[in-house]
Amino acid sequence: CRNIYKNARKAKGYTQESAAERLGISVESMRAYETGLRIPNTDIVKLMATIYDAPYLLMLHLEETNDLYRAVIPAVPQCSFLQASAMLANRIFAFADSHADRRLMLIAEDNAVSPEELPEYEEIQNDLDEIVQAALAVKIAKGGEV
Repeated sequence: CRNIYKNARKAKGYTQESAAERLGISVESMRAYETGLRIPNTDIVKLMATIYDAPYLLMLHLEETNDLYRAVIPAVPQCSFLQASAMLANRIFAFADSHADRRLMLIAEDNAVSPEELPEYEEIQNDLDEIVQAALAVKIAKGGEV
């Protein structure tokens, strides 16, 4: 697996030198980030995402550097804006068509998930994770191929 910072830079067509200049960092720092010797701080990653026109880099950075993030947020696919939008709409329609929202309300009615309700609750939670995943894919996609 190649380095996410290097991939984003190369996708934009920048050399290490030109990217370092745009980021206001040394070429040595750039090399250290791209070889995994150092992890860029949040401000540098935000700037990289802006300069490289790569909003997905923010998500990838969090996935790679934050255990808590990985524990809470489902993996987000990199896809085109159109594909991500279709995926989100399809997940929402499937959730509504299965009446999962109503089933969730029935489970929540007593403010607890009983052992008998747990399998259905977990199924609903998986559906919700897919919706969150698709919504995040839309957020990081742009109006073209990613």
